[in-house]
Amino acid sequence: MRARTVLPATVAAALLALTGCGSSSSDAADDAGAISPSMASSPTQPPTGSDGSGGTGADESKVPGALDFTATTVDGKPFDAKTLAGRPTVLWFWAPWCPKCKAQAAETAKVAADYQGKANVVGVAGLDTNAAMKGFVSDTAIDSLPHLSDEKGEVWKRFKVTEQSRYVILDKEGTTVFEGVLPGGKGLAEKVAGLIG
Repeated sequence: MRARTVLPATVAAALLALTGCGSSSSDAADDAGAISPSMASSPTQPPTGSDGSGGTGADESKVPGALDFTATTVDGKPFDAKTLAGRPTVLWFWAPWCPKCKAQAAETAKVAADYQGKANVVGVAGLDTNAAMKGFVSDTAIDSLPHLSDEKGEVWKRFKVTEQSRYVILDKEGTTVFEGVLPGGKGLAEKVAGLIG
C-alpha cells in the first residue's frame, strides 16, 4: 500500500524537475513546467464590468459549464466565474517563480486594459504559495486585473492545464478557441480582437 502512495508523489516530483520553467528561448522551453499536486483554488470576486456593476450581467441560466466555478483571488476576495459569461475570456495560467510568466505580465495587463468592458482577462496563479503569488502581482504591477490563487490546482485541472505560462482563451459562448503559449504575450491582443468583432 505504501508504494501506491509514494509512486504518484515521486512521479509528480520527477515531472516537475524535468519540465521546470527555464530561460531557454526555444518553443519547447516556453511550454516547460508541470502542475503540482499541491495546487489549489478558492471562491471569487466578480471582475468589474465597464458599467461598474461587477460583471457582465449575463443571464445565469446561459452560463457555460466552463465558467461554472468559484475561486478566491490572491488578495482573498471571492470570485465567481459566472460573471465572465457573455464576453470573450482570457485565462492566463502563471507561476510566481517563472521567468516566462514574468515576461508575459506587461502585455497581458495591456490587453486587459485595452479590452476592458469588451473581454475578460483573469490570471490563474498556481505552483506556489499565495504569498509568492501576491509578491509576483506586486513586483510586476499587474494588479489591474483579477488573479486567482489556485494553490491546489483546481482551476488548472478544470482547464486541463499542466504547465505554467499558458493561455486558455474562451469565446463569448465559453468555448475554448486557443490553448497554448504566447512568448512575451505576443499575439494575445490579436486573438482577443478577433473575438470581439
